[in-house]
Amino acid sequence: MTEIFFLLCAFLCRFVTILFSYFNSDIFNNKPEVNVFYFPHVSSNVMGLVVEYFYSQSVQVTESTVQSLLETAELFKIKSIAQACCDFLQQKLSINNCISILTLAGHYVYADLWKKASLFILRHFQDVADFCPEFYTLPEQQLESFIENNELNVREERVVFEAVLRWINHAPEERRRLFPALMSKVRLQQILDKYLVETVCPENMKRRNAHFVAMVTTTMRVLRNSNLVRPLPGPRQPAEVLLAFGGSNINLLANVVQLYNVRSNCWRVVCDKSICLPEFSKCVYTDGFIYCIGGLVGYTCLSSVIKFSFASQIWEEAGSMHEVRAQPTAVALNGFVYALGGWIEGQTLNSAERFEPSTNQWKFISPMEHRRADAGATTLNGKVYVFGGFILDEAQSSAECYNPETNQWTLIPHMEVARGAMGAIAYKDQIFVMGGYSNGMCLSNVDVYDPALMAWRTAAHMKSCCCSFGVALLEDQLYVVGGFNSDEIHLSAVWRYDVENTTWNVVGDLAVPHGAISCCVVERIPYGAAFHL
Repeated sequence: MTEIFFLLCAFLCRFVTILFSYFNSDIFNNKPEVNVFYFPHVSSNVMGLVVEYFYSQSVQVTESTVQSLLETAELFKIKSIAQACCDFLQQKLSINNCISILTLAGHYVYADLWKKASLFILRHFQDVADFCPEFYTLPEQQLESFIENNELNVREERVVFEAVLRWINHAPEERRRLFPALMSKVRLQQILDKYLVETVCPENMKRRNAHFVAMVTTTMRVLRNSNLVRPLPGPRQPAEVLLAFGGSNINLLANVVQLYNVRSNCWRVVCDKSICLPEFSKCVYTDGFIYCIGGLVGYTCLSSVIKFSFASQIWEEAGSMHEVRAQPTAVALNGFVYALGGWIEGQTLNSAERFEPSTNQWKFISPMEHRRADAGATTLNGKVYVFGGFILDEAQSSAECYNPETNQWTLIPHMEVARGAMGAIAYKDQIFVMGGYSNGMCLSNVDVYDPALMAWRTAAHMKSCCCSFGVALLEDQLYVVGGFNSDEIHLSAVWRYDVENTTWNVVGDLAVPHGAISCCVVERIPYGAAFHL
């Protein structure tokens, strides 16, 4: 028994020894091998954002971190962070950063961001060429693709010529050889002879640029014989187009939408539907839709509203107003549509209501201080301004301003001339009130209201008296479109006012004479594309 005991004790000792040696082996005593990775180009701040993203599935992108965060997302192949950075950059596109964003998008092959940056540069080419320092870093192929693109938005072709000349002169020794290839993409035939003769040729003769002088003289020769020798390149496409709609043409209610291309200086009908809009209705544009508000069918005043979708080119019903209104005044502001005043059964209204497209509903707002129908109205700095109008047949001179934040109307100084059926439009913190109808005749007066000074001044009169026309602001110039004269004849004339030079000029006539018309300016892409330009 004693022997067995000792054998058992020996066995246990041996077992304990084995266990002790096992637990003291490398498996338990030595630390596992650790691989350390260094990312010297990733800051601790950005790495912190990445780590936080894995916990929260969201990332905060700022102007100071977007580029390094994008580079880190590419390094670690985190597509969702890269997409967040691209979305941020699209929203922040500006004159100063568009070329750096284009370069970044090209480097990492972000097709959508690259297209957005390219389109931004095409639309703002003159400002980019004038004010973006990185313009001079554009590679030759990229600059060439821009200047040959039909989407390049410039009012005059000499802007393209001067930009190319500055780009070459930035590094003349390296870039002089590129001159002929780049200038072949400039539409020199669109540049005035006088500019070529008096500016281009003398400038380059001084520089002894024989290649360019030869190109200019050849171009001038082509200009003299172009109609028989070869077709001239067409004008470039504008970034925005002017649309005219609503009202009536000749003796029929209007069922057409007309479009004006400022580059070709011509109008054409782009939408001709069987539907006719109600008489004495008012049209207003916002966010891809034209809203036709109220009006009269037969002897019945309407509270109904129909809207035209640019995407589908279909008219459909929208939410009806609470009040029936003929000849209301309408404006759009911050995505809302406002209907002001109007008349019903011989009674002029001062009520007002606002439409919210997202809910398809109208809500009353505070009534105006004065009753008025067929008044002029516009928006400026987040407020609605309304001028004149009629109480029955009597023109009014009163004016007032609505603040959506306080839901209050405030009277402002009266106009010097009582009128209704006029045009009103804001430009550079001032409001231009033009033409209209008063005491049995059309007017040509133009008055300008300055809200900061709460004062009126006069401006150059329109070239002809008219009322019930459309007004629009396109490329920093004011347009007066169609309307009626004192004999109630539909007009096709279109006038353009240059505010800086205080001059009126006639532009291309409407395709169809049009009275009681509404106008809006829309981006040619995407909205103009709906009309198959």
